[in-house]
Amino acid sequence: MRDCKAPVPPEFEPDRLCVLHFTLRVESQCGEIRRETAVKEITKQRQEEIAAFLAEQGERLARVATGGAALTDAMKARILSTFLTLINLRESLDRSASRQAARPVSR
Repeated sequence: MRDCKAPVPPEFEPDRLCVLHFTLRVESQCGEIRRETAVKEITKQRQEEIAAFLAEQGERLARVATGGAALTDAMKARILSTFLTLINLRESLDRSASRQAARPVSR
């Protein structure tokens, strides 16, 4: 997916990814993180890393989506789908943290 032939927005230049490939990568990463949070307890530090990832990717995507780039309706729909994926992962992260907090401390 590196070095896309489609235009690469400046926000995605460090990754050398077009909008489509950026959204596909973010959705794949979100799936991996969701599986991670579902099968094991995660540390507070890892929760913070995931929250930072969500914020960073969402901000980059928002800058592209609202920055005046010519986007097709299909690409706008893909971007919205990726935002929904980010939101759902945030909710999953919050549920995971709540489950962990509700567990009794074993000694």
